[in-house]
Amino acid sequence: MDISAAQKDMRQGYIFGAPGALVSGLIWIIAGIIAWFHSFEISILALFFGGMVIFPVSAILSKRINPSYALHKSNPFTRLALEGTILLFVGLLIAFTLSKSHPHLFYPIMLLIIGARYLTFQTLYGLKIYWVLGGVLLAVGCGYILWFSPQPYIAALFGGGSEILFSVYLFKAYKTAIKKIQ
Repeated sequence: MDISAAQKDMRQGYIFGAPGALVSGLIWIIAGIIAWFHSFEISILALFFGGMVIFPVSAILSKRINPSYALHKSNPFTRLALEGTILLFVGLLIAFTLSKSHPHLFYPIMLLIIGARYLTFQTLYGLKIYWVLGGVLLAVGCGYILWFSPQPYIAALFGGGSEILFSVYLFKAYKTAIKKIQ
């Protein structure tokens, strides 16, 4: 399977990645709300455990949207997606460790990790919009660390909102692509 065929397979199987961005964005919003109204520590747990369900929930959503499609077993990018997840765990460990002495850095560091991971999604899906999403999250994470130093929930809410907005764009792009095929 060549690269363009693998990317097309990923776009069709995972609806351009829109369900994953939507679910991730919602989890970030939930974590931000928990940090704002209840507890920063519990919000970290919400992001951690919520992050564990992003792939299964987004895979279920993708299957509901396109029930007849199944990824090709020979697609090499399914491994790349899994390998990129390891970066998230490393980033979470770094962010969590730093949050013990600098809690305001947890969410901005996680934005940096998530943003960096989204950059690889351009290769996964063949969609340059992932460079934009990754760049937005990286810029916001850097901005909060270098200049703003806000309440932790603001970074979480911004990250979640950004992912949700991009998921809307991705859902529309998927719908447009499907109409062109039919």
